[in-house]
Amino acid sequence: MTKIFNRREALLLTAGGLAACAAPGLLAEETPSLHALAEAKGMRFGTAVGMGQPGTLTGAFNDPGYRALIERECGILVHENALKWYVMRPDAGTFYYDPADQLVDFATEQGMAMRGHTLLWNREEFSPAWVNNYDFGSRPGTEAERLVVEHVRAVVARYRGRITSWDVVNETIDPATGQLRETSLTRHLGENIIDIAYHATREADPDGQIVYNDYMSWEAGHETHQEGVLRLLDGMVARGVPIDALGVQSHIGSGNYDTSVGFDTARDEHWRGFLDHATGLGLDLAITEFDVHDKNLPYDFADRDQAVADLARRYLDLMFSYPQTRDVLVWGLSDRYTWLQGLWPRADREPKRPTPFDTDFQPKPLRAAIAAAFEAAAPRG
Repeated sequence: MTKIFNRREALLLTAGGLAACAAPGLLAEETPSLHALAEAKGMRFGTAVGMGQPGTLTGAFNDPGYRALIERECGILVHENALKWYVMRPDAGTFYYDPADQLVDFATEQGMAMRGHTLLWNREEFSPAWVNNYDFGSRPGTEAERLVVEHVRAVVARYRGRITSWDVVNETIDPATGQLRETSLTRHLGENIIDIAYHATREADPDGQIVYNDYMSWEAGHETHQEGVLRLLDGMVARGVPIDALGVQSHIGSGNYDTSVGFDTARDEHWRGFLDHATGLGLDLAITEFDVHDKNLPYDFADRDQAVADLARRYLDLMFSYPQTRDVLVWGLSDRYTWLQGLWPRADREPKRPTPFDTDFQPKPLRAAIAAAFEAAAPRG
């Protein structure tokens, strides 16, 4: 029997010795929030929120100052990690809902929308060990289907109506080959595992938006990834698999492993061709994980922040030229809580500045660039 594993909420709400317990110095009250600017155009703005331990890069929710920033700027939220299998499914018989519940409850109290990320992250390195080593028995295809359908039905049923957009599958295309990633699930069901997950989601939430989410990008070197994603989408549509939107993660800027200085590899027209193909399938677009990696930019904060803002404005203007783009979520509002601080360090070992607010929750040029892009966007119907 499946059990629900709970822990005391007090454990996650302990403020301890957080340096940021005081309310942040925010923008002037008369300055419209980013969500207000988006909403005026029929769009939405929000952020991912980490539910980790206080004082860690993933502990944003437990920082009162950060929650105040969320309340001021956002109209839609998404879990950074709490809905992923490696958090929610510690073993085959357990659903650990507490962190996910906390953010959904917070969003409901604040009148904010919620996205669900993700029902199936089809990558072995981000799957629990028990999934990777699972004994699928004498009928492995049937058991793999049961495992995925059980998970989808349980999670969607719990949050249906409060989470209204689902990243059903995340990052299932290998960017090096453009082919489906091999996992313990695809070894037994192949691409059919994707269809199963989408049909199960639609059955569990007929009114929810269902999305495929991936990190193909506009820079040179992403062509194979783009082609693979389009093949996946073409096949899904041809087979009648329910899908409403493409989630474009939008981690733009410095490549994670390159050493080039500056931002000079974007291919605007090629990217438009990719977006034209996706929207031509009848899909909406969502910017789901936006940030601007500044790994290779010069140290000077002013110059670096302006370069980040300029690239962001160019990218957002292009994306907003598609009326199908309605949601914009950043993968962290503040440089204090960004996944990029912990990966691919700068050569000078200085902190990165990829988000709209600095580590003291003060607005940066990137915040102004996002605001300007919303103001310039055509209203959505």
